[in-house]
Amino acid sequence: MVKIRLSRGGAKGRPFYHIVVADQRKARDGRKIERLGFYNPVASGKEVRLQLDTEKVKAWVAKGAQMTDKVRLLMKEASKQARAA
Repeated sequence: MVKIRLSRGGAKGRPFYHIVVADQRKARDGRKIERLGFYNPVASGKEVRLQLDTEKVKAWVAKGAQMTDKVRLLMKEASKQARAA
């Protein structure tokens, strides 16, 4: 099954996540099919906290991909940002 999930990067104590489409059998930071955006939980000041291509996410969900709970919350947040802009 294909999942839309987070893949961790960044340094120890400074997490940075890529939002990716990957086979659920692969490791968390393993091979991915496509990168859809990023999430920076420790962003401060003018740093971008969340960037997500919502159209690509919707296309993958239409193809049968499932979002993890955290990605589902981030998708809602990105949708709100897009409407506000």
